[in-house]
Amino acid sequence: MNMIALTVNQRAVRALAEPRTNLADFVREKLDLTGTHLGCEHGVCGACTVLLDGVPARSCITYAVACEGAEVTTIEGLDEDNITTELRAAFTREHALQCGYCTPGMLVSARDLVLRLPQADERMIRVGLSGNLCRCTGYVGIVRAVQFVIEARRARNIAPMPDGGRKILGPVGSGRGDADRTERMRLVGNEPTSPEAVGLVPSIPDFIPATVLEQQFSVAHPPEQVFAMFDDIAAVAACLPGASLTASPKPERVEGAIRVRIGPIAATFQGAARVERNPADMSGRIIGIGNDRRSRSSTQGEIRYRLVPIEQGTRVDLSIGYTLTGMLAQVGRPGLVRDLAARLIAEFAGNLDRRLSGTSSADAVAADLNGIALVFGLLRARVAGWVGRFSSKNDGAT
Repeated sequence: MNMIALTVNQRAVRALAEPRTNLADFVREKLDLTGTHLGCEHGVCGACTVLLDGVPARSCITYAVACEGAEVTTIEGLDEDNITTELRAAFTREHALQCGYCTPGMLVSARDLVLRLPQADERMIRVGLSGNLCRCTGYVGIVRAVQFVIEARRARNIAPMPDGGRKILGPVGSGRGDADRTERMRLVGNEPTSPEAVGLVPSIPDFIPATVLEQQFSVAHPPEQVFAMFDDIAAVAACLPGASLTASPKPERVEGAIRVRIGPIAATFQGAARVERNPADMSGRIIGIGNDRRSRSSTQGEIRYRLVPIEQGTRVDLSIGYTLTGMLAQVGRPGLVRDLAARLIAEFAGNLDRRLSGTSSADAVAADLNGIALVFGLLRARVAGWVGRFSSKNDGAT
């Protein structure tokens, strides 16, 4: 997995992407920008067309990692664009769309023609749109719509831009020859000379978790003491099975690893986490990323916690969100993960309570997160539950 930084619809974005992930899948699955459609997936039909550094490009045959530092504009990013607004109205008036599947890519390409063509020449428009296929309309309405917008803009003395306002020459999205690329990378926090740019220090982006689990536990200690304990990252890591720090923790940031073993799969996720705290309501958030090269698995995780005073101590409300890809994702079924998370949190709560009570050594480290042990414990609990229900049924029958 690679961490890439780029600008999408004028918003700085940082996210993990596999080297093989194309830009279309990246914007659809990572950013939920589903206006970009996938058709042929061979760069022929044009349904996936987006703007890369101002140039129409096929996102289905463009690797996301190749767009490092580029400006990407999808159809959603053209909502407030004047030319696209005129084209949408013209498409509606000229009946230039039916099913609408090709329309986003068609509008992106049509916008480029409106910018560049000096006049509404039908042949030049047809040539310009030849890379966008439509199975519904026969193209007549589409050509008329583009002609109308070009004529209307030239009548208002809006001159064409021969280069379409493009910022670069050469491969689309490469940034070669683009004087603004370094500045754009600086704005998204990924200067070419920074440690993050060469992969030495992973960045920690926000993300939308694929799975969210709600858990809670209680400890017999006041909220103030628990909240102060959560500020000691090293102590918290020592309570979490399999966790360890690989560098001295810094304010709002920690680098470390967590070891996991499930059956024949052993993984050590190395990465970093961003720590946020809100003393006003005794809540916090930990968001992190990690990669295991051996299993080729990657994860993004988020833990939100809130401390609630109760009669005999503190209740810790947790919201755990994560996204897992790679080999470990094959065994990461939601039901199993939910049960394993409950066992993991129970172990963490026990370790935390002992440390708060002073019955645990300050140098003690929690055991590795062993999935097999947790699974057997889970199975024992479930078998006991089944036996209990079976016995209850038999007692009722007699």
